[in-house]
Amino acid sequence: MIEVQGLTKTFGSVVAVSDVSFRIRERTITGLLGPNGAGKTTTLRMLAGVLGPTSGTITIAGHDIIEDPLEARASLGYLAETSPLYPEMRVADYLMYRAALKGVRRKARREAMRDACTDANCADVADTRISQLSRGYRQRVGLADALLARPSVLLLDEPTAGLDPNQIREVRSLIEQLAEKHTVLLSTHVLAEVEASCSEAVVIHRGVLVAHDSLEQLRTRRQGLEVIIDARDPAHKVLAVCLELGWKLVAESELTSHESQSSEASVRRFVVSSGPHGESPGSRMEGLIAHLVKSGVGLREVHRSQATLEAVFAELTQPNEAKSS
Repeated sequence: MIEVQGLTKTFGSVVAVSDVSFRIRERTITGLLGPNGAGKTTTLRMLAGVLGPTSGTITIAGHDIIEDPLEARASLGYLAETSPLYPEMRVADYLMYRAALKGVRRKARREAMRDACTDANCADVADTRISQLSRGYRQRVGLADALLARPSVLLLDEPTAGLDPNQIREVRSLIEQLAEKHTVLLSTHVLAEVEASCSEAVVIHRGVLVAHDSLEQLRTRRQGLEVIIDARDPAHKVLAVCLELGWKLVAESELTSHESQSSEASVRRFVVSSGPHGESPGSRMEGLIAHLVKSGVGLREVHRSQATLEAVFAELTQPNEAKSS
């Protein structure tokens, strides 16, 4: 549905986006992630046809954005970070005007306006002046604008920026509903937005693509391995075994339980980590468990810690010198 090959954008001597390639499947919600200044908005503007690429190709719903710009743009709706609304106009009038600019047939404009208002959940303010709307409702009107021509692809740039928590939940819900009919690519640096709404993520850092995968696969790509061990450890053997095998202690705590009130040693939780290693994570864990059992530690539970998207993002976008240290 969206295919990008070798996308590059330079501004004089500054390279904003460098040789980025990815493909987004139909009717999915994909997050375009990156730190501030990573090139997300530049990439989105090129996809929307607002900004011409220096080199590379962009295909929207089978149409090349350079070779067939009108068909490509007709296939997408674009919500900029700040919607360019006319505050003196009423919502319905503004959307009717925008429908005309988008080439919607005169007889179909009113129906298109009503459908867009319904899908964006702003039909109740259709007769209200835009200047009187809250930021949340203005964002919905901008989304309705993007939906007017019934596009197959939606490009959303920071769709929840500046909204309060309730408004954020409402916009999230809207985006999830829209994915039933549209392919959605949303640009954000708010990881909670991606974890709440997206199934995949494209990560850009300093204009370069550093990852494109499902959230589940991205979490498993995290460098190193973190393991949680719940055990009775009266002889303090857990740390000795871990250190002997090259594991580092991340955290240690005592678990509150009825059993811990007995005369036996209480159950303690150890969080240990291992850096990048030639062995598979499963083999590393198996070896650790075998040594702990052999040492006489009373294991209660051992499991791998689920990497957070925040941790993965930090590893993907940290400076190169930090990665090599």
